[in-house]
Amino acid sequence: MASTSDIRNGLCIRYNHDIFKIIEFLHVKPGKGPAFVRTKLKSVTTGKVIDNTFSAGHKIEDVRVETHKFQFLYNDGEYYHFMNTEDYTQIQLLEAALDRPDLMKEGEVVTVLINTEDNMPLSVEMPASVILEVTHTEPGVKGNTATNATKPATVETGAEVNVPLFINEGDKIKIETEKGTYKERIKE
Repeated sequence: MASTSDIRNGLCIRYNHDIFKIIEFLHVKPGKGPAFVRTKLKSVTTGKVIDNTFSAGHKIEDVRVETHKFQFLYNDGEYYHFMNTEDYTQIQLLEAALDRPDLMKEGEVVTVLINTEDNMPLSVEMPASVILEVTHTEPGVKGNTATNATKPATVETGAEVNVPLFINEGDKIKIETEKGTYKERIKE
């Protein structure tokens, strides 16, 4: 058993007969009244995100997890297939277990959280950023650079990201996976 002081991003807990991963939290100490922890929880079975508030000192049931490196192989529409980089075993996961499946290209190495009780994969953690090639974007309009002007661009995985006007088709860009935002252009 853990308490609210143990809450951190990525912690898996058992709550309301389901397993949730904490994706955001904030300790709040109001001037009047008891302290509490405001959290955003993502169900590892359905992918649904809920907001919840725990009072300070509340006991929570944490789920012991192991992390393993897996390589993304392919997706067949419903399932995403991964291979363990150590023993080459393969697993398949539903799209709901993935944080940003639209930013994952074949061969990408990700971290999979596995429940130690039943060896079931819980969720997939992407690297902090990924490098993808721009496959389609409109040319930037000259003189349209008032302040931080952006345009939509489609990358090789099919995801759409807003990029600065100087980005062209064929450029490789670094994308922050947590927010799905453009970070920088990669020079080759």
